[in-house]
Amino acid sequence: MINKYLKYSLFGLMTFVIIAGIAFPIVDQPKEWYEFPMIPGLEEKAKIIFFHVPTAWLSVLAFLMAMIYGIKYLRKQDLNDDSKSEAAIQLGMIFCILATVTGSIWAKFTWGSFWHWDPRETSIFVLLLIYGSLIALRSAIENEEKRARLSAVYSIIAFLTVPFFIFIMPRIMAGLHPGSANDDTSGPVVDFKMNANMQMIFYLSMAAFTILYYWIWKIGYKSLIIRAELNNKN
Repeated sequence: MINKYLKYSLFGLMTFVIIAGIAFPIVDQPKEWYEFPMIPGLEEKAKIIFFHVPTAWLSVLAFLMAMIYGIKYLRKQDLNDDSKSEAAIQLGMIFCILATVTGSIWAKFTWGSFWHWDPRETSIFVLLLIYGSLIALRSAIENEEKRARLSAVYSIIAFLTVPFFIFIMPRIMAGLHPGSANDDTSGPVVDFKMNANMQMIFYLSMAAFTILYYWIWKIGYKSLIIRAELNNKN
């Protein structure tokens, strides 16, 4: 479990990232360490990268961990691995929803409405359906071994679609989202060629969100294991 000093450090880091990501100004010619450069086509809305990208990254990480522990379950038949996979699936859905919500808010201020069925929006919607179906499947099966086995196979097959929907499809198709095939304004952000100040806050945000995910995931899977043990005793 994360010790109290690491918890305090995480709290301080998250506080700094949130304040910096929201309050640090974007100017034409940055002169101070806390100033970000103006990016044509994004302006103040470029700050969403400090929150939207980490949540999207964590959804990918969570779904990857769900697949890894699904494979481990199939090899060892240890229900604790299934609990770890389930906790990752649940967190993956939460962060996928957060990525969708933050992206929709950005779309409202940039494109005029919350949803346009842009390739990026469509791909993340499909992922929500895929993993939402997995959660529904788990809830419909009472037998632990059968549920764990089917969930493990499903999580492996489901993750094979993640690289395509997250990294490939939105970049090879024309769309409104930065980084689409026809995008010519937001390259410094999408290609991670930001100035040093912006990069520092971005990577600190990625680190903070990743540590937060790991902490919540450990608490989540341990609670699932305890719940399963209590149910078996009853």
